[in-house]
Amino acid sequence: MITEVRLRPLRNADFDRVLELERLLFGRGAWTYGMLADELAGLGRWYIVAEPERLDRAGDQPVVGYAGLWFDGDVTQVMTIGVDPAVQRHGVGRQLLTALIERSRKVKAEAVLLEVRVDNMPAIEMYRDFGFEILGVRKRYYQPEDKDAYTMRLDLAAPADDTADAPVDAPVDAPGDAA
Repeated sequence: MITEVRLRPLRNADFDRVLELERLLFGRGAWTYGMLADELAGLGRWYIVAEPERLDRAGDQPVVGYAGLWFDGDVTQVMTIGVDPAVQRHGVGRQLLTALIERSRKVKAEAVLLEVRVDNMPAIEMYRDFGFEILGVRKRYYQPEDKDAYTMRLDLAAPADDTADAPVDAPVDAPGDAA
């Protein structure tokens, strides 16, 4: 069981593991290598990964989670959050989301937006815990599964919610080898 993770910028060397998790988590709707590369090359993107904090091993550990953000100059958009099913419900998603919100505040975004499948109750509950509110439904948003999504928003002008997990030491800028 993982109790602590370390967040760091996503690197090219992480692609295979992230894509493996994508397929595991999102099935036919998973991003491909080309889609991930195109996404990371887009302006205003910021992607991080979570790896276990292991005192008995040196160096990078297998990625157990990843998340990405897009800043358009006004608001940020959570592009993805994925956590290995073997470590879900251990706070990894909360740490990733905390880092995305902190990044959004740093770039002075007015709000954070995201879409989530209407049947993904664990994620919806986590987003609500952070103060996100449902704005509406996007019919058939997730393809090829043909599933609806809630659009959710966190207003960053509102005071920070102290009930969310404490801030983590998240990377602030992608390194030179990031895609």
